[in-house]
Amino acid sequence: MLNFSFYNPTKIHFGEDQIHLVANEIPTDATVLVVYGGGSIKSNGVYDQVVTALTKHTWFEFSGIEPNPSYETLMKAQEIIEQKSIDYLLAVGGGSVVDGAKFIAAAALYKGEDPWDILVKQHPVKQAIPIGAVLTLPATGSESNGNSVVTRDGNKLPFASPLVRPQFAILDPKVTLSLSERQISNGVVDAFIHVIEQYLTYSVNGKVQDRFAEGLLQTLIEEGPKALHPETKADLAIRANIMWSATMALNGLIGAGVPQDWSTHMIGHELTGGFGIDHARTLSIILPAVMKVKRNEKREKLVQYAERVWQLTDDNEETKIDKAIALTEDFFQRMNVPIRLAEVEVTKDNIDGLIERLKQHGMTQLGEHSDITLEVSRKILELAL
Repeated sequence: MLNFSFYNPTKIHFGEDQIHLVANEIPTDATVLVVYGGGSIKSNGVYDQVVTALTKHTWFEFSGIEPNPSYETLMKAQEIIEQKSIDYLLAVGGGSVVDGAKFIAAAALYKGEDPWDILVKQHPVKQAIPIGAVLTLPATGSESNGNSVVTRDGNKLPFASPLVRPQFAILDPKVTLSLSERQISNGVVDAFIHVIEQYLTYSVNGKVQDRFAEGLLQTLIEEGPKALHPETKADLAIRANIMWSATMALNGLIGAGVPQDWSTHMIGHELTGGFGIDHARTLSIILPAVMKVKRNEKREKLVQYAERVWQLTDDNEETKIDKAIALTEDFFQRMNVPIRLAEVEVTKDNIDGLIERLKQHGMTQLGEHSDITLEVSRKILELAL
């Protein structure tokens, strides 16, 4: 196992009807900016619960944060922050809203000329407005980590800082009952691949991390399709297990002390930036191709994945790997997400442009071994056609 330091200070309030606890977590003398997306929180009751919780606070609101939040939208919040002397942010929504709040928080106190440099030049975040979160869409784990992704002019770029990790998060599985099937599918698949990126690398004898990861994968495989089935989609126990799995997938626990990949995400970001494809759907397309192209480097963990997650024990290693990849693709299809570029109308003619975007963003040595060069990325994209 590799050396690591693990610290996650985000306080989680999990369960039904917990949104009222926002009142206890934000100082009463804070001036709060509630940030949210397209307004669905006003139709599902979440907005009213937040308003009630903030009765004793001075607060304002900023809406319109998109999926894959845009720099231009997020920067519009800065005027409100300055005018109203905002000193606390409450993100109410899914991962994109929480990601957006993180950038807003960092940009507000950034001392450089252009806050975009936090992403494009990876300038360190030295201070940020504190953040809380009310999660409505389990997927990214952004509610309890310091990671964020922001889009500008078709460029989808990440940044990370412990200073933008939410101080608290409210996770009420009941609010997920209003999600569309597409949102449910995307959330489950996103969480699944977050786990895979930290698990399917090479062994460092991190048995605790591996067993946690395998448990999360099995839970998502079991519960994900049920959340889409008419007879079980309203089952709160199913929603709760999915919600907690998504948080545990990327709160730092299973990634501590083990090598990580993230090539699927980096290549997927270019598909989102270039073609506007849902984040999770880029991942479901790219992951199987990564597994196939890097099967030799990932052999030991692919066999372990086949045996422990899919219970494939009777075949030789090559057959186990083939079946495990096929079962992964089958799971994605049961979650109603694509597994080939052709399904999202991306063709071979688009690959040169995608490779150029990877080059522009410095994504030339991806993977746990830093051996996914642009040429290897090309093979992955071609195999994903």
